[in-house]
Amino acid sequence: MITWRRVAEADFVLLRQWLAQPHVARWWHHDTSEEAVARDFGPAARGQEPSEDFLVLVDGVPVALVQRCRFDDYPDYLSELGRQIELPDAAVTIDYLIGDPTRVGQGLGPRVIRAFVAATWTDHPDAPAVIVPVHAANRASWRALEKAGLRRIGTADLTPDNPDDDRAHYVYRMDRPVGAASDAAQD
Repeated sequence: MITWRRVAEADFVLLRQWLAQPHVARWWHHDTSEEAVARDFGPAARGQEPSEDFLVLVDGVPVALVQRCRFDDYPDYLSELGRQIELPDAAVTIDYLIGDPTRVGQGLGPRVIRAFVAATWTDHPDAPAVIVPVHAANRASWRALEKAGLRRIGTADLTPDNPDDDRAHYVYRMDRPVGAASDAAQD
């Protein structure tokens, strides 16, 4: 069973281990020092910034991380992507990693993405869509999005997480299902 909970500061040791894994480091390109992880994940863990970081558990065992935020809460990101594709007001994006290397290649990514997108409709009732840019060379990631039901809507020229990569990204989208509750639809 897949469950999740908000990342807490006690999880930073685990996040450091995951971020150092070669399959994660290739795409996240994150400083794994104690200070950097505390700097980058601490504000969300303490509720001091609008992004949400979740530790994903399978049968109670931590295996992955999912981050979720509204584009509107990050104006620079909104501007960079919004100049290239249509971003509806209140659209949400996610980022994710499978931290446990023994769980890679087993279909966990699409399952996590599917479950998390479904939860987004309840957690963010005014979100009309989930839109996810992914580096074009990260085939495993964009295939996971496709298997989870997101559709490619275009390409974008974006700053990559890894400075060794080019700027080519695919952009995926899933719209709120018809009939899913939303505050906007109820007004």
